[in-house]
Amino acid sequence: QVQLVESGGGSVQAGGSLRLSCGASGRTFRNYAMGWCRQAPGKEREFVAGISWSGGSTYYADFVKGRFTISRDNAKRTVYLQMNSLKPEDTAVYYCAAGRDGIAEVTVYDYWGQGTQVTVSS
Repeated sequence: QVQLVESGGGSVQAGGSLRLSCGASGRTFRNYAMGWCRQAPGKEREFVAGISWSGGSTYYADFVKGRFTISRDNAKRTVYLQMNSLKPEDTAVYYCAAGRDGIAEVTVYDYWGQGTQVTVSS
């Protein structure tokens, strides 16, 4: 089992920035690829960004490329999502996830955090 706890969500105006953090406990953190996904009201959960176990490879959904950056610190068992140039359409609950069989799809992740709300106003 891997337990994940997100933090750093909140409300911001369009064009602003937020940094999400996700702390992990349980099984060896460095064995897992990590990702961030989001779900807006009435919509399906969608992949946002992912990072390999070593941090050497990162993947982004087209709608966040150039604005969001995912990173991880295996010593701290933490993964981050830096979100810049936020738009109202980025409003959603953001979930941290861990998996071992892929990175860039929602369905590959086995463990999920409880989510943190991000609200971007125009």
